[in-house]
Amino acid sequence: MRRRLRALVAAAWLPVVLGPPASADAPAPVPARVTVIQAVPGASVDVSVDGREVAAGVAVGDVLGPFDLPSGDHEISFRGDGVRVDSTLDVGAGEASDVVLHLPAEVGGDPVVHSYAAPAGPIGPGKARVLLAHTATVAPADVEVDGQTVFTNIANGEFADADVPAGSIEVALLPSGTDADPILGPLEVTLEPRTLSMIYAYGNPRDGSMNVIAHTARLAPDGSVRPSRIETGSAGLVRAPVAPFGASAADPAASGPWPALPPGPSPGAWSALAVAALVAAGLLVRARRPRACLRHPRARTSARPPAG
Repeated sequence: MRRRLRALVAAAWLPVVLGPPASADAPAPVPARVTVIQAVPGASVDVSVDGREVAAGVAVGDVLGPFDLPSGDHEISFRGDGVRVDSTLDVGAGEASDVVLHLPAEVGGDPVVHSYAAPAGPIGPGKARVLLAHTATVAPADVEVDGQTVFTNIANGEFADADVPAGSIEVALLPSGTDADPILGPLEVTLEPRTLSMIYAYGNPRDGSMNVIAHTARLAPDGSVRPSRIETGSAGLVRAPVAPFGASAADPAASGPWPALPPGPSPGAWSALAVAALVAAGLLVRARRPRACLRHPRARTSARPPAG
């Protein structure tokens, strides 16, 4: 009897000694996802994340990542001929951000970095979500849709975004406050329903380097039904794997929760995708200005000329 009691006591202590079963383990922290975009025409740069080189000889239009990073501060550095930029990005678990190296509005200015946070969210039926970021060497610009000005005075580093009715539009980008020839467009673009498009314009129209880098991704439905009258809701930015226009569609299995779509429209479509929001709303929408030098409210950046 004493031997049996001793065995029962020992068995009772086993869970304490061995710990809880594997099924009760806490889930691993969800990493942040960071994509790096090179938007400086003519530059070739090496990119490092937290002191580790992740790519060398990165050309304009190249997209790196996304990189899975733990939450917290991360150093992202760019080095090349005439380029020496260091930035610090603070990300939280499960967040996604695009980090864009580009030129300022001033001709001959040093490269700068902006980051664009990407909160995910579902979308209603018959709608598409768009974000436009001005990362080109261009003074503030206006955007026309079907001949009507809908975005005004968008400056370098600023962005505008919205949920919009899906469909086709014709757009053009012009110098702000003028009726001069378009900087880009006009061209016709179709927005597919329940998709997200993030668009970065870069380059300089004076030397013919204006172009776009963009990505599209599918969005989850919000559970609502198609209304008889479509109203444009408030804007939101969503993260998805990035690819330049004209690139092959990514493998959906490698693109995270938002499977990649086929390649987007031709260069110039960055304005088209963004201005659809204002056509749908029938309103002029003011672009959002980044805080300090970075769009990401918690990000910091510094640029300096190469040593020597």
